[in-house]
Amino acid sequence: MSNLTKLKKLAGISAFAFAAVSAANSVNAANWRYAHEEYEGDVQDVYAYKFKEYIEENSDHTLEVYRFGQLGESDDIMEQTQSGILQFVNQSPGFTGSLIPEAQIFFIPYLMPTDMDTVIEFFRESEAINEDFPELYAEAGLELLKMYPEGEMVVTVDEKVTKPEDFNNKKIRVMTNPLLSETYSAFGATPTPLPWGEVYGALQTNMIQGQENPIFWIESGGLYEVSPNLVFTGHGWFTTASMANKDFYDGLSEEDQKLIQDAADYAFEEIIDHIDGLADESLEKIKEASDEVTVTRLDEEQIKAFKERAPQVEEKFIEMTGESGKELLNQFKEDLKEVQDK
Repeated sequence: MSNLTKLKKLAGISAFAFAAVSAANSVNAANWRYAHEEYEGDVQDVYAYKFKEYIEENSDHTLEVYRFGQLGESDDIMEQTQSGILQFVNQSPGFTGSLIPEAQIFFIPYLMPTDMDTVIEFFRESEAINEDFPELYAEAGLELLKMYPEGEMVVTVDEKVTKPEDFNNKKIRVMTNPLLSETYSAFGATPTPLPWGEVYGALQTNMIQGQENPIFWIESGGLYEVSPNLVFTGHGWFTTASMANKDFYDGLSEEDQKLIQDAADYAFEEIIDHIDGLADESLEKIKEASDEVTVTRLDEEQIKAFKERAPQVEEKFIEMTGESGKELLNQFKEDLKEVQDK
């Protein structure tokens, strides 16, 4: 056999081998589905697309992202994830609280610090976040990938609020989370739980109709345009979590599991950069768009009056969650103390 013939044969074998490998990779590649509960450009959306970016740049897999409403409400996308229709979901503990009662811990007012650097360090280092919560989510058939903050909670209201008495007999729209309702009841308001998709429409309707009782909206990350008065009470940070269907995740190769964990870590770091200064930027845009917007940041003395009502919410949390919730709360506080003492 001539050298030229040998080279041609080797080239043919190499081409066949390359084609076989490519075919195998194509067969092993998957199109995964990921749903979240926010709109285009919101924090969860940015996180989802950073997660997608890492997955697709580092594997043959593809990832479809579904925003709020495309596959239903928050409850719908969670059910679809648990049933395996979706591989990934991003959902706030505000909604997950009905499935995992301990997740409501993030709505105990004044438990979290207000300093962003401290908050981020807490999410990185906390034993409660990184060890205890994954076990709780696993019991619900979910692989917790990452918990992360979206921004400080704020109240939007049609009149200035500086003390709990200002909330008396006022209606407030909140997520369908029992402890969140307890928080605003403790503050003096009358909460009405609504699915996320109905909150905005309900507020617009009530404001257009000019009802006598003011309507409030709790949100983070810059969606403040519903009413002209923004009140920062310093009572908490809005938290969310990305997770996977556990059966799906457990059935993956170690390589793909590492890929997903690395993607979650990558998206976390990207989102921390994204939210740094986001609220201030959003606030400036709103103020530029309207000279009727007022911003109230409660001082320490004013906050003290609200803080005095927080213990009853903590007691309610323990009542709702029992011994496991009490242990989690103790660990939460220990973790926070360690971070704050550094």
